[in-house]
Amino acid sequence: MPIRQVTNPLDPAIKKFGALQRQVYFEADLLIPASVIGLMIAGPMSGRSNFLLVAEEGQELLGGTLFHLMAKANCGFSSFMGVDRAHRGQGLARRLHQARFEVLDRAAGRPVNGLFIDVVAPGRMSAEELEAEHRVGSDPTQRRATFQRLGFRKVNLAYEQPVGGANGGPVTNMDLLFCPREERREVPLEWVLGTLEGYWGGWLGAGRTKRALERLRSQAEGPRVALLSATE
Repeated sequence: MPIRQVTNPLDPAIKKFGALQRQVYFEADLLIPASVIGLMIAGPMSGRSNFLLVAEEGQELLGGTLFHLMAKANCGFSSFMGVDRAHRGQGLARRLHQARFEVLDRAAGRPVNGLFIDVVAPGRMSAEELEAEHRVGSDPTQRRATFQRLGFRKVNLAYEQPVGGANGGPVTNMDLLFCPREERREVPLEWVLGTLEGYWGGWLGAGRTKRALERLRSQAEGPRVALLSATE
């Protein structure tokens, strides 16, 4: 199962990756569609670079991950990682995760500090959302356990994705996770804010991004934020 980086915005693997997202994630409409991914990997955006890795067997796409380098914080942010249901349990998620760090390090010209991801919190999901998960063969509790095994920990802040929820409001059923390069119990607050500034800025604009970041900053009791178990 070779893993390769997609660099051509017309690569057929992009469309297959978009189909994978729709097949394995219960709210695929909230993910970045294939029609946009080609534009993203074509060149760097302000303060960030975008990357797509895919795992293939012949013409079949088995898994993939879309992720970004936020230069200000020297951290990555993962928009999506998924593996086809028929090929789970073979270590492919871990290989994709490790390959992300290799790509990020090359792009940064030095080891990156770590990788962030936002992921649903099972205890804050509705019955309808849980049923939608089950229909696509996924389990949010199992997903969190997988991230824990990969090295992710929950950032101890009340995280809200600013838009995408009911009536256009914030998404409140997610947590922010962080996978450091080395085992640690805290993450610098500036890594969190610098990464989210790069991630949110392109679609929220400077003003809304600044307000969202200040809400996060106001929760912190100091320059570092505790990292907790991803399964709590």
